[in-house]
Amino acid sequence: MKEERFKTKNLYIVVLSLFFFFLCSTSDLLLPRSPLAILTGGRWDFLQPSIGISAMHMQLLHNNKVVIFDRTDYGPSNLLLPPSKCQNATVFDCSAHSLLYDVASNTFRPLTLRYDTWCSSGSLNASGSLIQTGGYGIGERAVRVFTPCEGAVLCDWVENRAYLSSRRWYSTNQILPDGRIIIVGGRRAFSYEFYPKSPGKSVFSLRFLAETRDRNEENNLYPFLHLLPDGNLFIFANRRSILFDFVKHRIVKQFPEMPGGDKRNYPSTGSSVLLPLFLTGENNRSVTAEVMVCGGAPPGAFLKAARTIPKIFVGASQTCGRLKVSDPNPKWVMEQMPSPRVMPDMLLLPNGNVLIINGAANGTAGWEDATNAVLNPILYLPDEIDPTRRFEILAPTLIPRMYHSASLLLSDGRVLVGGSNPHRNYNFTARPYPTELSLEAYLPRYLDPQYAHVRPSILTVELAGNMLYGKAFSITFVIPAFGIFEGRVSVRLVAPSFSTHSTAMNQRLLVLRVRRVAQLSVFAYKADVDGPTNSYVAPPGYYMMFVVHRGIPSEAVWIKV
Repeated sequence: MKEERFKTKNLYIVVLSLFFFFLCSTSDLLLPRSPLAILTGGRWDFLQPSIGISAMHMQLLHNNKVVIFDRTDYGPSNLLLPPSKCQNATVFDCSAHSLLYDVASNTFRPLTLRYDTWCSSGSLNASGSLIQTGGYGIGERAVRVFTPCEGAVLCDWVENRAYLSSRRWYSTNQILPDGRIIIVGGRRAFSYEFYPKSPGKSVFSLRFLAETRDRNEENNLYPFLHLLPDGNLFIFANRRSILFDFVKHRIVKQFPEMPGGDKRNYPSTGSSVLLPLFLTGENNRSVTAEVMVCGGAPPGAFLKAARTIPKIFVGASQTCGRLKVSDPNPKWVMEQMPSPRVMPDMLLLPNGNVLIINGAANGTAGWEDATNAVLNPILYLPDEIDPTRRFEILAPTLIPRMYHSASLLLSDGRVLVGGSNPHRNYNFTARPYPTELSLEAYLPRYLDPQYAHVRPSILTVELAGNMLYGKAFSITFVIPAFGIFEGRVSVRLVAPSFSTHSTAMNQRLLVLRVRRVAQLSVFAYKADVDGPTNSYVAPPGYYMMFVVHRGIPSEAVWIKV
């Protein structure tokens, strides 16, 4: 017993020493945490020192591969194309600006892009293909399709340079209940359009985007879009938001302006999530829908960082706001994060908590326009009753992830993190923030080995390949330890998001209704579950299905709705 106490004390001293050494050796923001909290704040795995490109855009596919790309006009990347691809004169150079990352094998191969994808947008369609839209220059009206393939087939991008009706640079996409994709906004594009194109009129004006544009700072690019359970679209730009009927092309409701004065969209980049939708009642159309927006920058922050000499890096926003958009008269409820943050990514974890990761404490998005990278992710607990206990500081990364970084949830519960390039071109000697080509994964606390005995594993899912609306299904799973199952689990669907510029397009989490759970054997159980009733709550396509037991999620299986 004395020897164990001695080892514990020594471990405590080592962790404390490392903590203060790291704190003193970086100019970035390392949030103060107790040594014990460091051991319980998740952990980081370094996956690849270089994938050859900086991960500006990322999309997880239903075969557990990730499409990653940046832009074609950086100049040569550090990943070469095969010689056969370089024979095509339309390729910008003989290096790759896109790749396909295999999660299981931690390997990647180059893909071919021709039309510039700088600051573009994307969405998976109902069949699981990535529909990627817009960009810069010759790519501003392009649509690119990447369809997953297996075996020896080497799938690649299929591009249409002139499909879009308007230039789409910094726009946002959202899949709709009928399987179409709406593409909203962009620089000097106060409109929206659909993919595939609608018969007749192809582009529709949206005055709201012109009204929310700051004259010199924009602050309404990459607007936040969330499809609500009533079938309407929530659109947030700058500090304002609306409920929009995209079928009748009209604004249904103007929500209250977000208080506090901070700007929330690019370049004063914050982030947003639609909090988990609980489909536990008889009528899915009456589901409570709540939006959360965090981070950003005060008015004038972009001009001070981008156009003053020397640059002035204003402190970022420290606030988050929650708005119950399904309420008759919703009002923003404001909260304080543990630190200011601009350019954060907000991701829904399968247990319903929100991960806030990446970003900086000062400045805005843009070339060399931010400083003081925030190295600690933050966990937000939306169901915690005590507001003072909703935020938790997590274990820090060693790699600053700022402008042009991205992150997304993987089906095994990890969070893939890559990118960060605050420069016009690749710059590996810049200090303190060189171009970052590495990939790493953040492992939330629920993946700690101490929870292995309560972590469920899914065996079978009925109708996984063709889950119909309004149909019940069964799922069988095992719990490793005998006698610890209390008869309660939740079954959750998570839509894979397209991640870029702190915007996780199409992200949503559905908590399904579990009618009963029966024990089949010592370790095996069967749950009878109600699927989503309509495409308003669950647009058609692929979802990751997790079983969550005592807050610990299983590895997901892919299902198609």
